[in-house]
Amino acid sequence: MTANEDRQFPDALAAAMAVRIECIGEDGVDFEPYEYFLSADETTDWFRAWTGNTEVNGAEFRVFGQDGTGGYAAFWLVRPGRGLAQQPIVFLGSEGETGVVASNLAAFLWLLADGFGPWEAATSDEPEPDWAPQVNRDLAAVAERFAPGHRASAAAIIAQAAHEFPDFEDTIEKHCR
Repeated sequence: MTANEDRQFPDALAAAMAVRIECIGEDGVDFEPYEYFLSADETTDWFRAWTGNTEVNGAEFRVFGQDGTGGYAAFWLVRPGRGLAQQPIVFLGSEGETGVVASNLAAFLWLLADGFGPWEAATSDEPEPDWAPQVNRDLAAVAERFAPGHRASAAAIIAQAAHEFPDFEDTIEKHCR
């Protein structure tokens, strides 16, 4: 990323984030979207603080939201030559939680529609005892509009992402000091 890059969301993400903003506090999902991607400087500052490594810049991430503790949801720019919508979505939590939560934007739209946020997906093997996902019809409409042929359950989306990127945590840990 450069300091002057386009910080606008792709249309599909913008539509989903607009719906998500309306849901904050109502559905038990701990995810607060931003209006724009973090800037390159903000991403660098965050990634250096998160890893404890002043030599990294976080250029492989496009951060678009956070949970209540300050953990970030981002595109992970790991597929060379592919557009942003084809990059995986990851979560990097404030307590060191990490996970690839969706293989691409289409899958992420259906994850949201199924009542999961990035934190819930990254920690799905240890759910909060009193939390149950709630399907969101408005987010399902966004997913149907932008990703009609990609419908899948949250469990299938999370499993696919974990299978496709099994070394994400190790990759991130190599940056940490």
